[in-house]
Formats: sequence, structure tokens, C-alpha cells
Amino acid sequence: MTYFFSSESVSEGHPDKIADQISDALADNFLAWDEDAKVAVETLVTTGQVVLAGEVKSKEYLDVQKITRSVIEKIGYTDPAYKFEAKSCGILSAIHEQSTDINQGVDRDKKEDQGAGDQGIIFGYASDETKNYLPLALDLSHKLLYELAELRREKKEITYLRPDAKAQVTLEYDNNHQPLKIDSIVLSTQHDVFDEDDERMLSKIKEDIKTILIPRVKSQFPESIQKLFHEGIKYHVNPTGRFVEGGPHADTGLTGRKIIVDTYGGKGAHGGGAFSGKDPSKVDRSAAYATRHIAKNLVAAGVASEVLVQVGYAIGLKNPMGIYVDTFNTSKINVTDSEIAEKIKELFDLTPYGIEKRLKLRNPIYFETAAYGHMGRTPKTLKKTFENSAGQTKEVEVELFTWEKLDYVDKIKEAFGI
Repeated sequence: MTYFFSSESVSEGHPDKIADQISDALADNFLAWDEDAKVAVETLVTTGQVVLAGEVKSKEYLDVQKITRSVIEKIGYTDPAYKFEAKSCGILSAIHEQSTDINQGVDRDKKEDQGAGDQGIIFGYASDETKNYLPLALDLSHKLLYELAELRREKKEITYLRPDAKAQVTLEYDNNHQPLKIDSIVLSTQHDVFDEDDERMLSKIKEDIKTILIPRVKSQFPESIQKLFHEGIKYHVNPTGRFVEGGPHADTGLTGRKIIVDTYGGKGAHGGGAFSGKDPSKVDRSAAYATRHIAKNLVAAGVASEVLVQVGYAIGLKNPMGIYVDTFNTSKINVTDSEIAEKIKELFDLTPYGIEKRLKLRNPIYFETAAYGHMGRTPKTLKKTFENSAGQTKEVEVELFTWEKLDYVDKIKEAFGI
């Protein structure tokens, strides 16, 4: 018997992702001017309105309205017809200072003694199903929407796209957990008003998705994945028949409401904590990156084909409560999962400070994580420019997605005698 597995993603113009990107842009700006800033910012977006809330401890004052408008403009909400537009939307800020009760559990005289910013259970996962060690259904969903956004910006092959979109891919697997084919693709994309009737409009959108978008996405994968595309794929494009009204006008967005999109598409596990808008003292974020880094390097080193790593923390304490590993019976070495967990303790510093230092998390690197997934991305170095409320500018060179680097493969191979 075969089985089916589905994962979804949402575009940068989806209301929840707008909220995530605003929250992370604020986190970046505070960290750019104050690397010790403590940030926990939530965003709500709705018709013509943005609400900012949360806690910040920083020596720098920033124009949060200006930052928010620049994010909305970058995403593409620049037309009043969308009923949510960068220049005209209202912005209410209810951001206040971080609780001293929380702060005293985090900051220490010695940075090495920094405590976790909250309690929590956190998971990291990796699989050899794709070259970036992500589950395939999620990887396909992300790439469909990333390419759709590229087509929207190019305004050449498809000229009617608006920012809001969602995708979902269902794969059929055999009993050995190998993908056999793509069973279905669901894609809903916001679009301009057409002069034609709804039926002809929908026919045009379906044809463009199949003949323009799908080939662009398919070409990005190796032959082993390309062969999963076939003539019999069931396409459900804009299943309601019309998607003119979208974005925050049609659906209120909130920070942290797409955590499965952000991680592994339902594979592995998720502890429940969101990432966006948080500085790295919040282990919901930093430890999720650290456990992903561990799991990915274990799979790349040949320890197992699939690895799940869990850690748990208590607020104010620096060492994790415990480490759990599950290789789902895919281990390639004669070592138990509990023994792998013990090796992780030796190889990786999992204190909040140790994670921040190893993965360079006290840098303004988070805006780029807030759409199309935090995991499976390509590490790269770039320069970013920030402006404070006094009009001063600052250029910062940062390294993005450090947790995706395979820099511990040799150490793991040596530790396990591979």
C-alpha cells in the first residue's frame, strides 16, 4: 500500500507572513543598532491597519512606523485597490519595555552564564529526501511561491498577479518511504480584475500556472525529482474560482501563525513556539536553529537518513533539560539514538550564549528568514543598511542562515568513526 503526505507554504504577501516580516524587520533594526537588544514584537495586520505590540529592551529608539511601511512596500502592497497599502495604512504601536523579571533571568555579569529567555521544547529535523535536507513536499511548496513572486515582480510572462498566494503539494510514497510521484498541487494566487468573465479568467490563470510556473520550478530540481512531475498531476488552481480580494483586507494576519511553514511542513515535529520578532535569547528561535544545524550535519555525515533532535529549556537556566534523538530506524551506524544524544552534548554547546556565538545570531539576519521558510535556505553573506530615528545610517555585513552550513560534518564523522 502506498500513502500520501502533504505540505503547504504561503507567499510573502500572505497576511500572516506580512506580520512575520514586519516583526523580523523590527528585530533586525534593533539588533543592528544594539546587539544586546531584547526583542519580542508581535504584529497584526488587517484592512488598512497595522498594530505593533510586544516588549523591547534597547538603548536605541527607532521609527517603527517607517520600518513597517518600508516592509509593506517591499512586499508589493503599493496599490490602494488592495485596501492595504504601504503609504496610507494606519500604524498603531503598543510596544513597551521588557519585563525586568524576565530580564534578570537572561542577562548575567558573565555573558557565558546567560539564561534561556523562556521555557520551551524545541525540535530540529533533517532528511536526505532533498539536497537541502528538507522534506520534499515543503521544498516544492516553497519554490512554487518563490517563483510565483519572481514572476509577479518581472511583470513579463504573467502580468496580473497580486501579492497574496498559497501552495500545497501532496506526494505519493511507497512503503519504503520513497516518493513515487506528485499526486496533486493546490495553488491559490491573488490576481487583478480581468475584463473577461470568471470562467475565462480562471482558465487563463490555470494555463499560466501549468505552462509557465511549473516548468520554472521543475527545472530547479535534479532528475530524480523532475521525474515525479507527470501529466496526471491533479491541479487545483484558485479552487474558489476568483481571488481578487486578498491580503490583510480579506484575512487578518498575525505574527507566528505559520510555524509549520517556517519549519518542516508537518514532518518531524514542532515544539509550538514561533520565531519571528524575537531576538536570539528566546530559545524558541535560537535553539530551533541549533537543533536544525545538528540534525542536518548528522544526516550529511551519514549517521542516519532522517534525524529529529529535541531539547528543552527552563527560563533563566543556561543548560538544556535534556537532549532527545530519533533516527526513525534509519541509522547507518551501530550506535543507539541515546548514544547519539550523548555525543551531541560533547560536540555542540547548547547554552543560549553558545548557540548565539556559534551561529552568529546577534546580528540583523532575521528579515530574510520570515518568508519561504527558516530552514533549507542557502547560507550567504551580504551587506544591509539600517537607519535610526536620528537619520543616521549604518551598513552591516551579515552572514545569513548559518544554521544551514555543513561545518560539523567532519567532526561528526570523527566522533562516530565514519
